[in-house]
Amino acid sequence: MRITHVGHACLLVEVAGARVLIDPGAFATDWVTITDLDAILVTHSHPDHVDEERLPLLLDANDGATLLTEPELAAEMRKVGHDAAALHSGEEVEVAGVTIRAVGGRHAVIHDDIPRIGNVGFVLSGAGEPVLFHPGDCYDTAPDGVDVLALPLNAPWAKFSETVSFLRAVGPRVAVPVHDALLAARGRRVYMRQTVALAPEGTEVRDLAGAGACEL
Repeated sequence: MRITHVGHACLLVEVAGARVLIDPGAFATDWVTITDLDAILVTHSHPDHVDEERLPLLLDANDGATLLTEPELAAEMRKVGHDAAALHSGEEVEVAGVTIRAVGGRHAVIHDDIPRIGNVGFVLSGAGEPVLFHPGDCYDTAPDGVDVLALPLNAPWAKFSETVSFLRAVGPRVAVPVHDALLAARGRRVYMRQTVALAPEGTEVRDLAGAGACEL
């Protein structure tokens, strides 16, 4: 498996010969030029996870790529002409030899006055490859058998104790910090240092920001 942290919550995952882009949002800048994608996955409708103004550029550059999203978002995308397939929690599909399973279902609570929207995490697996889990914006679900976790590092809906508890519940071999665009450089170093210190035994916290494509 090879992973590129494109920015914020956006990852390019190359696994079992397939190329999958997850959460091409407005806080990441370099995904528009990515080509040869087999699938584009979107966990939920918030703009830091899907930039709907620039998404058509990505779709045009990747004709034939499967667009899979959280069901509420898929319905809205179809209204504006995007061929988005809904993946409900518990469902799975195979794309180019990669099994993609949806888990979870609801976005984490930001505040009681803000209605919760749909959010599905994606578990990606391919024969002989590590299993990757990208939760989107939720810590409620901790699937078994995860080798690589895309770990949201900071968000209005999360406090750090919850981040650590989620990391320990999943217990991956490698945790890749994501969802970090709201952090200044100095603050990000604090989050990283504490995440490394409090990670469960056997988990490597590996920072891929700015590192390009990395083998995991």
